Amino acid sequence: MARARFDYETDRAERHELLAGQARTQVLKDMHMRIAGIHRSTAACHLTAMRLQDDYVARLAGWSLQRGGPMPVFMAGVAEACGTESAAVTLIGATHDQLALAASDEPARAAQELEFLLGEGPARDATSELRPVLADSAAMFDRWPGYGPALAELGIKSVAAVPLSLAGACVGALAVFDPVQGVADADTFGEVAEALTRSMILGPDGDPELYGATDMRAEVHQAAGMVSVQLDCAVADALQLIKAHAFAEGVSAHSVAERILSGGLRFG
Repeated sequence: MARARFDYETDRAERHELLAGQARTQVLKDMHMRIAGIHRSTAACHLTAMRLQDDYVARLAGWSLQRGGPMPVFMAGVAEACGTESAAVTLIGATHDQLALAASDEPARAAQELEFLLGEGPARDATSELRPVLADSAAMFDRWPGYGPALAELGIKSVAAVPLSLAGACVGALAVFDPVQGVADADTFGEVAEALTRSMILGPDGDPELYGATDMRAEVHQAAGMVSVQLDCAVADALQLIKAHAFAEGVSAHSVAERILSGGLRFG
């Protein structure tokens, strides 16, 4: 479908470019060129989506022949397209809290878990400010007093994040960790983010779970509801308490939530 849509949008762009060349007035020429530009942009989005899915197919084909390791994840191709091994997509709710996470590897997953627990970081800034965020070394420490040092402890030296948005609505962010300089840049991250948003997450034929790679935080929010009842407090406050407990123990919020839901951990 991505390939078919790329061909269609390219054909429409070429048609309007031809009409622009035949236009008798500058107004008509400019109009056709603007329309052609829109079709070119949409075609580029579908082309990126096509390449990401082709890459995933190739990874699955190689894995099926070996059957000796874990099944490849779609996000590994996303990370490679961004010039790194570590990348993550987070989906957010109205309060900008993470509702779901898809990561290419454990460092990316750990980095996004830290951002969830600490309430600060590049993906959160990209979604709240609706613009790309880039930081490295000292800039990470200055911008995120808690997250920056914690990220450095993971061995990550630089990070970039771009919002996943469509028609002014932001649904999440793409975070890229330690991208190789010269291999990809902010424009590349933006192209990948747009392809993910328009074709994979919000597209009619997409897969918001990115072929099973997305972890939902439903259990964490369910546990927050239970804690809010136990302590007679707001759900948002209960969620912060779960995050603080997880950070203090050095474990994920999901593991704390599982203990709460099973009755193994109770507050108050």
